[in-house]
Amino acid sequence: MEFGDVKIQLFDTTLRDGAQAEGVSLSCDDKLRIAARLDEFGIDYIEGGWPGSNPKDMEFFERAGSELTLRHARLTAFGSTCKRDTDPADDPQIQLLLQANTPVVSLFGKSWDLHVRDVLQTTPKENLRMIRKSIAFLTGRGREVIYDAEHFFDGYKENAEYALATLRQAIAGGASCVVLCDTNGGSLVWEVGEIVRTVRRELASDLAPIAGSVNGSSGPQPGAGTVTLGIHAHNDSDTGVANSLEALRNGCTHVQGTINGYGERCGNANLVSIIANMQLKMGYDLVSKERLAHLTDLSHYVNELANLRPNTHQPFVGLSAFAHKGGTHVNAVLKNVDSYQHVEPERLGNQTRVLVSELSGKDNISIKAGEFGVEGLSREKERAVLQQIKELENVGFEFESAEASVDLMLRRSQEGYQPGFSLIDYSVSVANRTGRGLSSEATIKAEVGGRIYHEVSEGNGPVNALMLALRKAIQGHFPHLDRMHLLDYKVRIINSDQGTGASVRVLITSSDGVHNWTTVGASTNIIEASWTAISDAVEYFLINYDPNDESGLPARGADIDYAQPSVSGNVAISSPIVSEERRSAELSSAG
Repeated sequence: MEFGDVKIQLFDTTLRDGAQAEGVSLSCDDKLRIAARLDEFGIDYIEGGWPGSNPKDMEFFERAGSELTLRHARLTAFGSTCKRDTDPADDPQIQLLLQANTPVVSLFGKSWDLHVRDVLQTTPKENLRMIRKSIAFLTGRGREVIYDAEHFFDGYKENAEYALATLRQAIAGGASCVVLCDTNGGSLVWEVGEIVRTVRRELASDLAPIAGSVNGSSGPQPGAGTVTLGIHAHNDSDTGVANSLEALRNGCTHVQGTINGYGERCGNANLVSIIANMQLKMGYDLVSKERLAHLTDLSHYVNELANLRPNTHQPFVGLSAFAHKGGTHVNAVLKNVDSYQHVEPERLGNQTRVLVSELSGKDNISIKAGEFGVEGLSREKERAVLQQIKELENVGFEFESAEASVDLMLRRSQEGYQPGFSLIDYSVSVANRTGRGLSSEATIKAEVGGRIYHEVSEGNGPVNALMLALRKAIQGHFPHLDRMHLLDYKVRIINSDQGTGASVRVLITSSDGVHNWTTVGASTNIIEASWTAISDAVEYFLINYDPNDESGLPARGADIDYAQPSVSGNVAISSPIVSEERRSAELSSAG
């Protein structure tokens, strides 16, 4: 992880600080799997948790010794300095850090005299002793110690002399790295830059020199020692990433963060964005090109294990990070993909996407037609489809997340297109029968292969009854329909000020067990909106499904993932979802 003579240490605290985020709960198995993936990606230090703080972290360190084989990263246990008026050898928490049996300990101590006085309720002198003695005790037993100077920036602003004294005691105790923590996340970028420069100057005799410089950095830094200077930023002022980058520009060579910015309150500095900015914009050579191309995959993997929906607008790795909607933007991207993109998404494992909406131009439609494999549409027909989309969105439809519906609109505009079935009519009734409670019944009359089928089904609600009746009507012609099932059903009120007469939008995500696709309907009648989305979902399945292919649908038009890459103009559309086998093979070849 070097640029010339500049070596940067990447320290991940997703398993400890990230797990403190509201809504995040990682099992021990989850933590072991994430640690393995972080090591594979090229992270230098992985903070696994706080031994003794909870049974899960104790289990993690016990199992890590036998189940976790790290080829690059150093596993780190987190803890605090010893208690006041206590020798480290007699402090149970310090002993638990040793029992974690990790090569590295990240130890935090107080830098802000407010915390020393009001939280620890001890003297400034005793706090300095706690820092030095705790670190010396651990280093004396073979541990590398990274010292986290908690609340350093707040402490420095209140009492710079004392904040610097805490760092000097950590260095005297044998810390390999002192990390300046913006624990409350309240510091602004220029404050961080100025304070980091001052710390480098004040501790020059102890800090390791930086001989090289990188794009945008302040150049070579003096130093006569071996200690590394680090940054640990939080995002309470929405400056976590910016503060981290500024600290690196001004002399820090160790950076801490979490994947996707998970963390307490507003989160930690997002290590995903830090890595992308450092490597693609600041000139640092952090990981190999092959590993960097799995950054999106890593982000999604951690989201999945944390059971959190990915932030589609997350910089660099979000689904919308390189999505183009406005017609003028798409026209420009067709001519030169760099015209509206600040980096190449493929370098991060992401992709350029073109959206279809009421803001689209004809180029959006041309690109989507090529993407879905719809050939032979004239510009006149493309304009007609675009006009239809604009009119439908005006009454409540929304096609950005329902690309299977767009696929069908394009196909229906082709000469000779034949859907798998045609609806003649349907009816739905809901009754409250004595002794049976609510009952929903749907009747459908549909034409398939020149024959008319009339079927009735009861269901768990009117939408379920409609789906069951449709299946009964057409499944004799399409036995493979049993492979399709509904995955998600969302209803949104569009104009709530209209009360019970409001329009609703229904989004239905369906799956064949391999691929997912989403369709949309909108109406003042929720049953009508649901029917539009359901019938489109079934029609899409029938025209795309190959019963002789056990892998399920070809991914044409699936709005969740694109398994087959295609190219329209100079806009490449490829999948950000990478199989385990392919990812492992690529990373192995990368060394």
